[in-house]
Amino acid sequence: MERADYDRYAQAFNDRDYDTVFDFYAPGASIRFFGVDLGTREAFKRFYGFLHAHVIETLTIERFASSADLVALEGIIRVEGVKDLDAAALAAQGLDQFAPIAKGQVQEMRQYIHYRVADGKFTSVGCAIVG
Repeated sequence: MERADYDRYAQAFNDRDYDTVFDFYAPGASIRFFGVDLGTREAFKRFYGFLHAHVIETLTIERFASSADLVALEGIIRVEGVKDLDAAALAAQGLDQFAPIAKGQVQEMRQYIHYRVADGKFTSVGCAIVG
């Protein structure tokens, strides 16, 4: 996958265009991170629709490497609360592993993201947060 292709994916994510984002994944792709399984379009849209109703989340790519079967990047995930997201609301969605965030609060996290690629589509994604 070329950087320009990934930039289109990242822009669609930052624009909250979930259908375009999901179209970058191969059928049956493993989209699991932080205890959440987003392997269907509906699950993907439900999770991000809920999350992004409470926060503005953006990805800034700092380092990028790719080949025909791998994309690896390091970047900053910035999350800004636009509506209070408390522990009870997270628990009601089965997202106890996520931290609450208040309106106006900003969190920035360094994230490493690793994608396996086949025929130009992501077949799996893994994420790790540092710090």
